[in-house]
Amino acid sequence: MLDEPTTGLHPSDVDRITTLFADLLDAGATLVVIEHNLRVVARADHVIDIGPGAGVDGGCVVFTGTPAALVRDEASLTGRALALAAQGRQSL
Repeated sequence: MLDEPTTGLHPSDVDRITTLFADLLDAGATLVVIEHNLRVVARADHVIDIGPGAGVDGGCVVFTGTPAALVRDEASLTGRALALAAQGRQSL
């Protein structure tokens, strides 16, 4: 279980850590990653989107499923951000 492993990383290092994640998965590991970085979210097998806010305004599960389904979920702020990034209108 990793909590925000990309915090403070350069984008090229984010690419390196996602490659490491893929290597770990190929070796049979299970990863649970708590992450806001859209590059990592886009490569996940399964996403659980919790929100929409923080503290008393958050904590509700708004989506579960694949990143491809997440971009089609208009209720998810993460899905909207991921869709914009896929269109090149926001940085991944």
